Amino acid sequence: MASQVAAVTPFRGVINFFDSIGLFDVVLPFLLVFTIVFAILEKTKVLGMEEIEGKKYTKKNLNAIAAFVIAFLVVASSQLVEIITTVSANAVVVLFLAVLFLMLVGSFYKEGEAVYLEGGWKIVFMIIVFIAIVGIFLDAIKDENGRSWLERVGDFSGGNDQIAGAVILLAIIVLFMVYAMKEPSKEAKHS
Repeated sequence: MASQVAAVTPFRGVINFFDSIGLFDVVLPFLLVFTIVFAILEKTKVLGMEEIEGKKYTKKNLNAIAAFVIAFLVVASSQLVEIITTVSANAVVVLFLAVLFLMLVGSFYKEGEAVYLEGGWKIVFMIIVFIAIVGIFLDAIKDENGRSWLERVGDFSGGNDQIAGAVILLAIIVLFMVYAMKEPSKEAKHS
C-alpha cells in the first residue's frame, strides 16, 4: 500500500500556523477555563455583591481577576492543558453521538413534533452520557508511566472480562428489580 502525502491546502496551512503560535495549547484552553470559571463565579456570587443605585450586582471585576489568574495557572501546566484538550475533544464526540442518536429517534416522530426523551429514557440517557464523560476523564489522566487511570481501573479487574460482565449483569438485574418494584403513580392508580 503506497503512502499518500496529503497536499497542504490553504486552510490546513492556517491550522498549522495557529498550532505553531500556540493557539490550541495556550489561547483556547485559557479562554475555555476563563469563561467557565467566570461564569461559575458570576452564578454562585462567591466573591459577593455590590449595590449601585439600589440595584445589586456581582463584583465582576473580582470575578474576572480571579478567573484570569486561575486560567493562567491552568495554562502554565502543560499536563492540565493536555487533560483539558483531551477531555473537551472527546466530550464533543459524545455530544455529536447524542445529537446523531436524537436525529435517529426523531425519524420516528411525525413532522412538526418535538423530539424529547421523557421519563426513564431521559434518565438512562443521562446516566450513559455521565459514564462516558467519567470514562473520558479517567482516560485523559496519565500516571508517571504514561498509563491512564482507566487502564489502571481495568487492571483492578485483573483484565478479566468475566468480572466486568458479572458487574454489568448485576447492574441490569438491580435496575430491573427497581423498575419492577416501583410503586405506580397516583394517576395510574385512578385509571
